[in-house]
Amino acid sequence: MYEPIRTKSVHSTVDGPNPDFPHRSREEELDIQLAGHLAALLAVTDELRAAQASADLDTAAERLTEQVSRLRGGRTPVRAPMSGRREKNAAALHRRAHALAGRALVVAASRADTAAAILAAERMDAHTAALEPRELASR
Repeated sequence: MYEPIRTKSVHSTVDGPNPDFPHRSREEELDIQLAGHLAALLAVTDELRAAQASADLDTAAERLTEQVSRLRGGRTPVRAPMSGRREKNAAALHRRAHALAGRALVVAASRADTAAAILAAERMDAHTAALEPRELASR
């Protein structure tokens, strides 16, 4: 009823991996993913810095830049210039930054990158505190 396949499949891996095709290890993929999350967190941090100047945000931006550079092999991340554009809802920026820091924390933990995990956890705490100022003041 069916005719047997007479040609070699193009999807076959019988010959093993193709040396002409670049392959990345799991660690390299996690480095790329972590650098991406931290770079996105840096972009939101820069938006927050433009909206409200803060020494904490300046320090966080410097530390994020260092981590992204380390993960990208010394290449510094591209950063948007500080413009006069203001985000009307700082709470939305803090929520976005909190989510990005959480994603970075998960990847850093799976990669066993202590420095990035500590930085991501600290940023999560800072953005949580920024979202709940009344609760912290009542303690």
